[in-house]
This record gives sequence, structure tokens and C-alpha cells, in this order.
Amino acid sequence: MVKPTAAREPILKVEELETTFFLKSGPFRAVNRVSYSVSKGETLGVVGESGCGKSVTSFSLMRLIEQPGQITHGRVLFQGHDLLKLPEKQVQKVRGGKMAMIFQEPMTALNPVLTVGRQIDEQILRHEAVSPEEARERSIKMLKKVGIPSPEDRYSNYPHQLSGGMRQRAMIAMALSCDPEVLIADEPTTALDVTIQAQILELIQSLQEEKNMAVQFITHDLGVISEISDRVMVMYGGMKCEEATSEALFNSPKHPYTAALIQSRPQLGHREHRLRTIEGSVPAPHELPAGCPFQNRCPRRIALCSKRPPEIEIQPGHRVACFNPL
Repeated sequence: MVKPTAAREPILKVEELETTFFLKSGPFRAVNRVSYSVSKGETLGVVGESGCGKSVTSFSLMRLIEQPGQITHGRVLFQGHDLLKLPEKQVQKVRGGKMAMIFQEPMTALNPVLTVGRQIDEQILRHEAVSPEEARERSIKMLKKVGIPSPEDRYSNYPHQLSGGMRQRAMIAMALSCDPEVLIADEPTTALDVTIQAQILELIQSLQEEKNMAVQFITHDLGVISEISDRVMVMYGGMKCEEATSEALFNSPKHPYTAALIQSRPQLGHREHRLRTIEGSVPAPHELPAGCPFQNRCPRRIALCSKRPPEIEIQPGHRVACFNPL
């Protein structure tokens, strides 16, 4: 159940973030002037199709963009500091400590030649002034906290010796080992069965309530987003096309893309011969049209859509980038 959202001071504020990849075929903006904020204890759901810029946005926040990618504009404000301007040594103190990330695929995110326990130990020793013995005790405690059975034994296991669900729990244990204030979860339930998925979501929510963390939850699953998010940001073509409370967005979407996404998901109790689809396909990043990136697939497009991307506030807290909203 999503908790009520009150007006709170943002702990993380992203302003006009732009990330560009400089390829031989030419530069393209994977993230195009995206702005949003997250407050303590709040969950911001980020949703959109593959390639819309969700993960690149999060990697940009953590300063994990590698060549040929480059953050070319914007600010990421955390505890009064712009993370994009801090020296790398200072960013390393924040990354994994005050801001942590659960990566999309634990089998590739975890080091296959190091035990799970050692990897969590290294995270704790990097950010906390504790002894190796204390780090080990804390790692085992975290493994137990995230529901891994026989944590003392699993501490000495390598990633390949754990199931997919347990690897994901180990990733969560590592991310939360230093009590972060902001947690970024990049599709943490991808490729997990429905039962394990529900357990992981419940685990993240319970730990969030316990620690009053801000959570940025990235997924393409609208069902998950509607269940756990206080607010939702919908992305398309590297841009934010709509942002609102979860209730407002699912009950009254304003952007044609958001409405099409919601209509395309199957619903219990509704028998249809064919699920609804969004006509056309997502253009390649270097082929995005000027103006609104969704214009070539949009049934409500007007001439102005091809000139510039709009930003309109329908009502306080509900923003939609559309000249002809629903």
C-alpha cells in the first residue's frame, strides 16, 4: 500500500540533466534535460519502454557513465552539493554510502570470483570506520535481514552458488549495508518469478519504512509501479513526458503515451481477443524528431508538436509535456 505523500524537502534534486553519447554516427542525447526530485521516505517510480533513458538517468546520478557517454548539462543536488561537480574521490564517499544502487542483473553486478560476504565487507570497510571482524558481523546481519537462510554459510558462498532470488537479496544487503539515504533500484525484480518478485518488493518497502529512505524505483512494469510508488515519472525518448502522484497518473493520465501504456496492459476480469498496442515503434536515439519524441506515434499530435517539447503543469504536482493533453 502506497503511503500518503506530504510536502517535504527533497533530499535529491535533479535539474536539467542531460547525458550524451558521442558515437561515430554522431552524438545523441540518451537523457534530455530531465528534472525531478525525491524526498525522504518517498518512492519515485520511473517507468518507460526499453531505451527511454531510465537506467542512463540513474547511472548519471551515480557518476557511472563511461565513454563514449558524457554528462553534458545539469545538476544533481544531494545534501547541498552538486554531485556532478565533486571530485571523483568525494563522489566515491557518497556512492555506495549515502547513495546506493541495486543493479538490474545481480549475476553480472556481483563479482564472480569473490564471495558474497567479502563483497559486502568491502562496501562497509570503504565507508565505515570498522574492523574487518565488525564488517563481517555486519555483513552476516544484513544477509539475515534481507531474508537469506543460513546467512553464516551464505556469507562464504560465491554468486553462482546462490539462486537468482538470493543473489538479488545479496545485492540489496550490499546496497543497504551502509544505511543509505537514497536507494536507486534499477529493475531489481527483472527475470524473477512472481512469488520472489513480491518478496523483493515487500523487502524493499519494509526496509525503506525502517530507515526512512528515499527510493527511486526503475521498471517497465506498470503493475509494480502502481503498487509501490508515491509519485511516478514516465519517460520516452530520453525525456520526461509526465509526472504525477501514482493515484493521479493511473486514474487520469494526461499524456497520450502514458494513457496508451496503461491501456496496453492486461486487466483481470476483462476478456479481449487482442491486447491494445501503441502503433509504430520507438525511433532510434539518433533519429528522434525535433520537438516531442512521441509525435510520430501520437494520435493527438498538432503542428506545434514538431517545433519544441512542451512542459505544462495541469495542476499542482501534475506535469505533462504535451501541447494537446488528454
